Amino acid sequence: MKAIRRFTVRPVLPEPLRPLSDLARNLRWSWHAGTRDLFRSVDPGRWAAAGGDPMRLLGSVPTERLTELAGDRDFLDRLAAVADDLDTYMTGERWYQRQSGRLPAAVAYFSPEFGITAALPQYSGGLGILAGDHLKAASDLGAPLIGVGLLYRHGYFRQSLSRDGWQQEHYPVLDPHELPLDQLKEADGAPAQITLALPGDRSLRARVWVAQVGRIPLLLLDSDIEENDLIERGVTDRLYGGGSEHRLLQEMLLGIGGVRAVRAYCRLTGHAAPEVFHTNEGHAGFLGLERMAELRAEGLDFDAALEAVRAGTVFTTHTPVPAGIDRFDRELVARHFGPHAELPDLEVDRILRLGMETYPGGEPNLFNMAVMGLRLAQRANGVSLLHGQVSREMFAGLWPGFDPEEVPITSVTNGVHAPTWVAPEVYRLGARQIGTQRAEEALSVGDSDRWDSVADIPDQDIWELRRSLRELLVLEVRERLRASWRQRGAGTAELGWIDGVLDPDVLTIGFARRVPSYKRLTLMLRDRDRLMDLLLHPDRPVQIVVAGKAHPADDGGKRLIQELVRFADDPRVRHRIVFLPDYGMAMAQKLYPGCDIWLNNPLRPLEACGTSGMKAALNGGLNLSVLDGWWDEWFQPDFGWAIPTADGAGTDPDRRDDIEAAALYDLLEQRVTRTFYERGRSGLPDRWIEMVRRTLSLLGPKVLAGRMVREYVDRLYTPAAHAHRAMTADAARELAEWKAAVRGAWHGVTVDHVETSVASATAELGSTLALRVRVGLGRLRPEDVEVQAVAGRVDEEDRITDAAAVPLKPVGAPGAAGEWVYEGPLSLDRTGPFGYTVRVLPSHRLLASGAELGLVAVPPEDVAEAAGLLMR
Repeated sequence: MKAIRRFTVRPVLPEPLRPLSDLARNLRWSWHAGTRDLFRSVDPGRWAAAGGDPMRLLGSVPTERLTELAGDRDFLDRLAAVADDLDTYMTGERWYQRQSGRLPAAVAYFSPEFGITAALPQYSGGLGILAGDHLKAASDLGAPLIGVGLLYRHGYFRQSLSRDGWQQEHYPVLDPHELPLDQLKEADGAPAQITLALPGDRSLRARVWVAQVGRIPLLLLDSDIEENDLIERGVTDRLYGGGSEHRLLQEMLLGIGGVRAVRAYCRLTGHAAPEVFHTNEGHAGFLGLERMAELRAEGLDFDAALEAVRAGTVFTTHTPVPAGIDRFDRELVARHFGPHAELPDLEVDRILRLGMETYPGGEPNLFNMAVMGLRLAQRANGVSLLHGQVSREMFAGLWPGFDPEEVPITSVTNGVHAPTWVAPEVYRLGARQIGTQRAEEALSVGDSDRWDSVADIPDQDIWELRRSLRELLVLEVRERLRASWRQRGAGTAELGWIDGVLDPDVLTIGFARRVPSYKRLTLMLRDRDRLMDLLLHPDRPVQIVVAGKAHPADDGGKRLIQELVRFADDPRVRHRIVFLPDYGMAMAQKLYPGCDIWLNNPLRPLEACGTSGMKAALNGGLNLSVLDGWWDEWFQPDFGWAIPTADGAGTDPDRRDDIEAAALYDLLEQRVTRTFYERGRSGLPDRWIEMVRRTLSLLGPKVLAGRMVREYVDRLYTPAAHAHRAMTADAARELAEWKAAVRGAWHGVTVDHVETSVASATAELGSTLALRVRVGLGRLRPEDVEVQAVAGRVDEEDRITDAAAVPLKPVGAPGAAGEWVYEGPLSLDRTGPFGYTVRVLPSHRLLASGAELGLVAVPPEDVAEAAGLLMR
């Protein structure tokens, strides 16, 4: 029989055990080994059955066991120690509090998904895991973030396989009362509620749940409440589900509702109001509109409100392809804003212009969330050096007249939260080497001095650690594979072969990620005979563990999974290659440490960062990857291998796959397997162990989320907070009026004449040119502009390739026609082909970049030719 109503019955803990509830409700347990060990000791069997979830554990422990623990002095002493440790962690001074300068009082961090723990399944892939790691690292550093997201009642789908290897999706219902969440409540005890106005006099209401991620509150908005009609209740049903309007409503609730939730949280708890708003990808871009509406209510017009909002906003883009960006029909967006819907005080046509693709090649009828995000943020970044370059090229149309390298999008390379992803066995080895406290600091803050101590760990210890991790993975794989085959309909009598799957002494390769086509799950199958030879080599075999989910609507991705599964089902190789369904955080935490090699073979440059290889590296796994994302930035032959690519513009996709697959097989056959199996005088694989050592000592400090968050604080959050403070209402009005005047007068800005002190086409290194430039400023004044000489090496087409800008200074008074003369020296600091040009940019003390307005004036061709621009 099916129940007609469901309740969540919470356990009543004896008074001495009450701290267990606080420990369970703070998600720090997900990365704090001492807290997890305490819960495991409550009941090891039920802890395993609960999947390591303290809330589920406490709901299943019999009253008799709780009574027993309440009288157990040793347990109560341990409980008190762990509770005191959490209190110290929550209130003590950390890295952020020890910094000088006026750091932001608070930062609001918005993301459509957060991967904190498998016990709170609100993530689909890398974007969410990155967001979760960002919050955890901020907590460890003491940075005052407030996370903002949505609570999806079905989360992301659970994956299983049919008998023929086709992906099946299941959507379990999540009850917030059974999750480590608390409702945000008003002073009178009523649930705090956020309301959005919808067309047709309808409303979208949401309650706010709070997950405590260490020191960081994570606010999750939930529309599945009785006050909503059926359609509105379903807005937060699934992550990345539904049609276009459904997605739009999700993103309006995340952005607009999220700001309102932050305001309510700060009002009710006394938390400092954010000075900086960080939107993790374009999904939350509407947050800027809500903040503009707040300022409109305070008397600012649209343009001044826009400047005030931009000053304190940071936008991070994660996609290297336009197809990965959310875009909506402009009429759909227009219908949801204005007098009869949301944000009635903002002009709908001005809202639409913020997201329109008004650049060559853009779609004039589509509203682009990333374009809006960039226009609403004064600071923006990609997530690796290469991705920053790709992003500057992709969005260059928003800054016409500037070379891509000058587009104001920087990069902060992603990192991973080491306490979450480092296996306990790896941590214990490090703690034995340098002490527990120093090991914790090395993993959270990052310090190369501490990581250098890896050099002192004996080879034997490193090799024994790697084998033990491999052995744990083998046991995990067999258990998961047996469960998968049972789901596929196999009987116990058919599954005896699983006891021989994988071998703890065989080189183990891992490949696990989402399954869009560009990640090329099946590249390894390109030449099946060569792959079989690798798997079954008599002396140097390899074994491969594969996992990944395709989007429910992506039949192409599902076909790739089926192709891989059918190969792995072949009795000849099924003991050497496995596909594990339902890839998620719980599986990943076992998979990364147990793999010797982490394989990544995307189509370059379509991997924005790719953090899975970082997690493997923190456990001593070596990367075998295409030079894309973070690997392009940090690869060294000392600690991994780069798969050669054939990414020329004219390469046929099939031929490219053939070439790169062959390169992958070559590396595995000739270098990777030989390094793993060759033994030195000690009987150990000396070269392999040295590569593991270098991976830990050289890559370890770089790949940390602590390093990443410190970069955000130093390079983006703190400058944004300073800009926010400087952007008073009067300053915002001043800047908006100035920008309008400059845009209106820019057609009158000209470079009329350029002359130099050197007449010949050659000059000596170290010499100096004297430049004299005559410019027309029209209605503008010298303080409105900066005149620059831009110089550097030139290529064969006379393009300046490594430009440096030198400001020139006005001399004298304007001429009779209003022209101004600028002069300055230009040092010739490099040999070879060298060139310069001159340009005029807008200049104002409140601009973050000279490119901000997308306006530039350069010499016309006749002036350029007369100036002798090149020296060779």
